[in-house]
Amino acid sequence: MDFGLSEEQRMIVETTRSFVETELYPHEQAVERSGVLPLELIREVQQKAMAAGLYAANMPLEVGGAGLDTLSWLLYEKELGRANYALHWTCVARPSNILLAGNEEQRERYLMPCIRGETWDCLAMTEPGAGSDLRGMKASARPDGDDWILNGTKHFISHADLAGFAIVFMATGEEDTPRGPKKRITAFFVDKGTPGFTVRDGYRNVSHRGYTNAILEFDDCRLHKRQILGEVHKGFEVANSWLGATRLQVASTCLGRAERALGHALQWAAERRQFGSQIGKFQGISFKLADMAMELKAAELLVREAAWKYDQGTVTEADMSMAKLKATEVLAMIADEAIQIHGGMGLMDELPLERIWRDARVERIWEGTSEIQRHIISRELLRPLGA
Repeated sequence: MDFGLSEEQRMIVETTRSFVETELYPHEQAVERSGVLPLELIREVQQKAMAAGLYAANMPLEVGGAGLDTLSWLLYEKELGRANYALHWTCVARPSNILLAGNEEQRERYLMPCIRGETWDCLAMTEPGAGSDLRGMKASARPDGDDWILNGTKHFISHADLAGFAIVFMATGEEDTPRGPKKRITAFFVDKGTPGFTVRDGYRNVSHRGYTNAILEFDDCRLHKRQILGEVHKGFEVANSWLGATRLQVASTCLGRAERALGHALQWAAERRQFGSQIGKFQGISFKLADMAMELKAAELLVREAAWKYDQGTVTEADMSMAKLKATEVLAMIADEAIQIHGGMGLMDELPLERIWRDARVERIWEGTSEIQRHIISRELLRPLGA
């Protein structure tokens, strides 16, 4: 494994960081204070991202993306992650790679408009009564001739208000397993405006202001079978095949924010004077900085190793879970310590630290809680021993 970056990777980092600092940072405070990301701002920044070659860069070359290898993609994600989440996720959109699992007709209808910036996608799995336990979902779909009838509720669905369609996972039956019956799951494309499909405002979130969530309701929503993504009852297989690296994506955006918070802490420690000395010379501060830097490097190495192994075809579920777990928990620690170093000033919204601190909290919950990641890791450790 080569720890150095290629010339192309360094260019990706520099280009993305420059775009984030020039085009996203100036709008952060307005979005944070209002909680709103205006559509006209989205379109303005979106066009600049396209001109810079950063829009939908996670996609393969053959569909109009940048064709990045996994490490290069995660370096790009890290730089974007420095900014307010709503700004970088919406204005510099990265369509879900699960769209690549669609057939040619589905790619043309759903994937390509996302890559062209004409619309956005959203994924709908979580339900009020089934968070981490996806097999416990109650929302269901039943066949009716060539159609399927969908009923139920999904919530915490990110940016569904903006999305033109949802990729919805529904229970479509049960199967017997040694551990008892389990739900069979099927994935469907559901266009906004389909009769029986309603998008309602979600909850006010302390993290990621401007990045909305919604409640999706299905009331005898009728879809043709051609709107199935993958095969009937194979929704989990589709998700597992195409969504695994999203944990690495979350980890990388966390690294970007953690690095930004550490940068502010270092600058403050070097400039702020108390008792006639720079506070960075006090052991109580200098040791914090050393721990922050060490933990950040450890998290970044886990993410880079997982990225390298992903491209080698040797990555494991535990590799990705370790990276996600470490990066999200390190972000929480660094954000908290950066505020402690700044004192009261760290909690004022003139600095991005209080926003980074608030935003850090959700990272240990979505895309699999820290507890779920530990379960995955321990399961992989124990399985060879028959436990």
